[in-house]
Amino acid sequence: MTDRLEARRAATDLLAVGTGAITVAAMIATPLLPCGGPGRRRLTSVVVTGLAGLTASRVSRQWGLYRTAVAAAVIAPATLAVERIGTRTGLPFGRYTYTGVLRPRFAGVPMIVPLAWFAMAPPARETAHRALGRRSAPPARLALGAAALTAWDLFLDPQMVGEGYWRWARRGRYRGIPATNYLGWFLVGLAIMAALEKLLPADHDDAPARRMLVGEYAYMAAMETVGFGLFFRDPLVAAVGGAAMLPLAVAGLGGQPGG
Repeated sequence: MTDRLEARRAATDLLAVGTGAITVAAMIATPLLPCGGPGRRRLTSVVVTGLAGLTASRVSRQWGLYRTAVAAAVIAPATLAVERIGTRTGLPFGRYTYTGVLRPRFAGVPMIVPLAWFAMAPPARETAHRALGRRSAPPARLALGAAALTAWDLFLDPQMVGEGYWRWARRGRYRGIPATNYLGWFLVGLAIMAALEKLLPADHDDAPARRMLVGEYAYMAAMETVGFGLFFRDPLVAAVGGAAMLPLAVAGLGGQPGG
């Protein structure tokens, strides 16, 4: 039994190394290609898929393959449904449409969109859990985890709108994105964090896989801040997104899991 467990952990670690290397390479290469071109579009799919694989490998190492599969099977279809409702009704994000550039799609929603929700949800929850430390309790984890997930969209949405992957019916003040989008992200984030409370229970365990999830969130915070500041040449998004994500990442890296 112990040998099988160690073999499974070794396999998930190997998966994490491989997907992590591919994801990092794709992120570095993205700003080197023309904005809105097919190269960036392909790399966007590689980055999101790689992040999802990286998250899945670390979640599997901590909570097991079954719980990982259930979490993905709940979060991905649920967020796909939310995105479908959003494009039809404008709720809860505001009125927006996908341009059809990103493929494959299901029910009009690019398949990498629900993958992105799953990819960053566990890292956001674990970051919130460690940042809260001894104060970590379900209500606080839900709120801070949803805020951590929403903070990522301060980078994500400007980049995706800039690439022409979706557009808003009414331009907002933050790179054309309305404030309702972030309220919607927070509300959906709360629901996702509530699901994770049941599917991937938080406790005081300080296992390496949980620290790696926090590291994943911190890496994305740093990489996006540097990327927008130096390569995408958008200091506003670098400042706003960095101000939202980096303090949470630092608190998570320096904290201890409560529960």
